[in-house]
Amino acid sequence: MSGADMDKAGQLVAVVGPSGAGKDTVLDAACRAAPWLVRAKRVITRDEDKGGEDHIGVSDEAFEAGLAAGAFLFHWQAHGLRYAVPVSVVAALNEGKTVLFNGSREALPEIMESYPALRVVVITTDRETLSRRLEERGRETAAEIEKRLERGRIAVPEGIPFMEIDNSGRVKDSVAQLLAALGQVETVA
Repeated sequence: MSGADMDKAGQLVAVVGPSGAGKDTVLDAACRAAPWLVRAKRVITRDEDKGGEDHIGVSDEAFEAGLAAGAFLFHWQAHGLRYAVPVSVVAALNEGKTVLFNGSREALPEIMESYPALRVVVITTDRETLSRRLEERGRETAAEIEKRLERGRIAVPEGIPFMEIDNSGRVKDSVAQLLAALGQVETVA
């Protein structure tokens, strides 16, 4: 996308934060509350029935084919998986919509090189809430949860501006914070 295209385009927003902070919950609730928001459905090298967010599950071979075909706006690796945001989100951006995607803190510098207008929102939660959420979802061992809790303290790379939303309380309040951060105020039921 050229600089001229970005000037008339909507906002592209990476939502990042530790696993268990509630990124998907906040994203889904925000999109229900505000029709001008679009959530990018990520392509992930994980089966679609493995739980977690609604995504497009592909094999490594299909991911490679997507890369070769130019099907991805961005891509990165994390937790032994490959992730991508489909280039199809550009259509929504060109319509002036705000497109949100669940991103990776570590991938932000590279993403911002190709899309400097990227906005970043960090969803956080207190350690106790994060620990409880990770235990409740039952996908990790106690040792894996401890690793995720430690990794959760990793900050956004230096020099990248971001807005922070605390999701330790009610989702409704987090959605209101997100909408305000994006410059839109909507009533959240």
